[in-house]
Amino acid sequence: MSIRLHNIAKHFGGTRALEPIDLDIHEGELVGLLGPSGSGKTTLLRIIAGLETADRTPTPGKILFGDRDVSHIHVRDRRIGFVFQNYALFRHMSVYDNVAFGLTVMPRGQRPSRQDIRAKVYRLLEMVKLEAFANRYPAQLSGGQQQRVSLARALAVEPDVLLLDEPFGALDAKVRQDLRRWLRHLHDELNFTSVFVTHDQEEALELSDRVVVMSNGRIEQIDTPETLYRAPQNRFVFEFLGDVNHLEGKVQNGTLTCGDAHVAVDLPDGDEELLLRPHEIRLAEQPSADSHLPVTITAISPVGAEVRVELEADWLARPWLATVRHADFNRLALKRGQRLYAHPRHWHRFKEDVAVPDTSPVGVT
Repeated sequence: MSIRLHNIAKHFGGTRALEPIDLDIHEGELVGLLGPSGSGKTTLLRIIAGLETADRTPTPGKILFGDRDVSHIHVRDRRIGFVFQNYALFRHMSVYDNVAFGLTVMPRGQRPSRQDIRAKVYRLLEMVKLEAFANRYPAQLSGGQQQRVSLARALAVEPDVLLLDEPFGALDAKVRQDLRRWLRHLHDELNFTSVFVTHDQEEALELSDRVVVMSNGRIEQIDTPETLYRAPQNRFVFEFLGDVNHLEGKVQNGTLTCGDAHVAVDLPDGDEELLLRPHEIRLAEQPSADSHLPVTITAISPVGAEVRVELEADWLARPWLATVRHADFNRLALKRGQRLYAHPRHWHRFKEDVAVPDTSPVGVT
């Protein structure tokens, strides 16, 4: 079931929560609404659900599920499944009864038989790997298990659209990672259309077919995770989607100078600020003819596939973060207090929120 939003805006009193928004979500797509607190992402999700109403003046907006206009249809009639961050399970009901709840409260003419409800509930519990927990109560489950029950309950009524509000926000990092993979697998298996809200960049990039980046009630960019990361349309998107290092200085005759540091750049003369991702910095024991950026290691985190290295220098307004391969970490024998030189592989610059393509001042290595 596709979702089409046209001219959706929202005010709370005199405060604008959403600027007029147009958004198309394709059938079978898993779309993430990503942004900081106050960006409008949860408000937009609740409007899609029917839990909030969009502004009706000066121009009313429109929400379509497929060809069906649901703009003025009550939430109970929109055929949506909603998964809350805090699970919202009924504490006095067993896992089985929680999952069955939406089916048991259907109008008599639409309600499945008891045998059909039982078969469907156990099929869903098997799908979320909780069939052995059917008789337990929510308090007897872990947070991850409760969230899977919440998802099974949402899917029981066979919704046209599945909506998830910060579905993994209350869980620890390892459980979040496992549940993300599980949800992506389940989505691919069942091919339902779903929209989820998150402020976690890694979660959005890992889970989504497309990501809607939001800020101050407006959409900044809609794209695939790879395109968002590699070709951000403005500075906000670039800085929000990961760690960023800043290099500020004055360019003169093709050289950007900042204190005793300098790097060759193909830019016009004047004040300049370059942005670099941690993986776009190479560390070496010596400077080069094109790059003289002396730094000192202040912290090392050898966790995961790469080593995170924090760097400081007199010419840096704020610390830098570099990521290096374990092989390079061992070769350079990196340690706290060590003096090294940073060599930019790529950099980015943004003028008036217009992205300039990546430039490689010293060559890609």
